[in-house]
Amino acid sequence: MKLRPGPWGGGNQFGLLLTGYLQQRGFEISFDLKDRDLDFIVLCDPRIEGPTATYAQQEILYYLLGVNRRALVIHRINECDERKGTTHLNRLLAQANRFTDHTVFISSWLRDLFLTHRLRPSEYGVIRNGADATIFHPVGYRLWNGAEKLRLVTHHWGRGLLKGFDIYRRLDELLGRSGIDERIEFTYIGNLPDGFHFANARYVEPVSGAELAEAIRQNHVYITASQNEPAGMHHIEAAMCGLPLLYRDSGALPEYCSGFGVPFTAENFEQRLGEMMKTYRDWAGRMQHYPHDAERMCESYYRLFLDLLERREEVLSRRKWWLRPDRIVRTLLPRRVERFFRPKRQAAFSL
Repeated sequence: MKLRPGPWGGGNQFGLLLTGYLQQRGFEISFDLKDRDLDFIVLCDPRIEGPTATYAQQEILYYLLGVNRRALVIHRINECDERKGTTHLNRLLAQANRFTDHTVFISSWLRDLFLTHRLRPSEYGVIRNGADATIFHPVGYRLWNGAEKLRLVTHHWGRGLLKGFDIYRRLDELLGRSGIDERIEFTYIGNLPDGFHFANARYVEPVSGAELAEAIRQNHVYITASQNEPAGMHHIEAAMCGLPLLYRDSGALPEYCSGFGVPFTAENFEQRLGEMMKTYRDWAGRMQHYPHDAERMCESYYRLFLDLLERREEVLSRRKWWLRPDRIVRTLLPRRVERFFRPKRQAAFSL
């Protein structure tokens, strides 16, 4: 990955956190495939045109075939079509996964989604996301006293409408009603879809790190209306700042938020908002026990790496795709060339 400072989304935050953790424990980290003696290659995003990607499955295959066959490949899957409203991403992730030794899903919901799509990784597990507790912490968070306005907040890096803008628009409209505007405020931090504007909510440009954490702590309750969320970082960061969660019952959000706030659907949003206001103190008292921090996440990856190193020979012995040169050709060749490949030529191809 090309790791970037500032607000660059959850994948970039994951890369920064894991890199720092592993370097503290003596790992040498490369951000491309120039090192000829890599123990692990981690594929975070096969979309090579993305702003943080430095290689995709084709480059990994070239490395394994021509440089170092003993490098172990880990594929971290953190996206899906269902989240973005697209039709190609699941297929691309499945294609990239064919040459992977171990697959990490960032939620059980995402794992089950891909297994339902007939993805068959050689081995896999779930490692949930976590946020940096040295930045996202409750110090400075002030409880709602019930008399002042309840301040709701959310933040998103992505601009997709499925981030929850159907609900955020409804909340914005609620704030325009007499009586409601005297009881509730709503702040949106981050990027907006093209042409989207709030009439009554407060909008803040994207921020990150300590500045973001401080902005979150200036509020009382965190709302996330994201649809088909594979995991996300936004609600984790808010929960670690001490804010109870008002979260959509969709995707992996219940997996990360259950027990720390009130779930809602598009049909009962207003009712659940009222419930949060009535039960706020109960939820606020639980937030100190929220478990999804970066230390736990990074420790899980660290243990995975050590386990794979110990089992390297066993893992390498399972690479059945070595025996299918046609599959390798289809991945390495450009799409415009691949269509001319015919099964009758497979027997003539050798590595």
